[in-house]
Amino acid sequence: MGLRNSHPKLYPGDILEFPGNGYFSHFGVYYGERDGVPYVAHLTIRDTKLLLFGRAINASVKLDPLAIVGKKYKVRNYLDDKHPPRDFYVLIKPEIDDIMTKPITFDILFNNSEHQATMLRYGVKKSEQIEKVYARIVPTWKDLFEKKKI
Repeated sequence: MGLRNSHPKLYPGDILEFPGNGYFSHFGVYYGERDGVPYVAHLTIRDTKLLLFGRAINASVKLDPLAIVGKKYKVRNYLDDKHPPRDFYVLIKPEIDDIMTKPITFDILFNNSEHQATMLRYGVKKSEQIEKVYARIVPTWKDLFEKKKI
């Protein structure tokens, strides 16, 4: 199931997935419109240098026009059946407004844009793309460890 440019109706609090470099997608939360322009809140790295092990100290949640974040996206509210979405106006919007003023450490494994988006929508940090990577890597590590190779 590829990412299409279908542009469904968006509701504030929707998680949007933007296709990435083949390995990782970028995620954000639909914030709503300002003067007719749709905005997305997303975790972004200010300087593009990632530190060792996929970390960047200088990251922040930014509010950008949807068209700047990406033209291709799909709605990915994939935890709705397990976790009820939190109220946008009572919880999510005030959290976005507050978190934008604070520096955040980006961490590819533990605090990436998908973690941030699910935390805002559900109050639960989750990253399916990292879990898929782990599912591939861990059996290999386990095998090497058991054979005393690492």
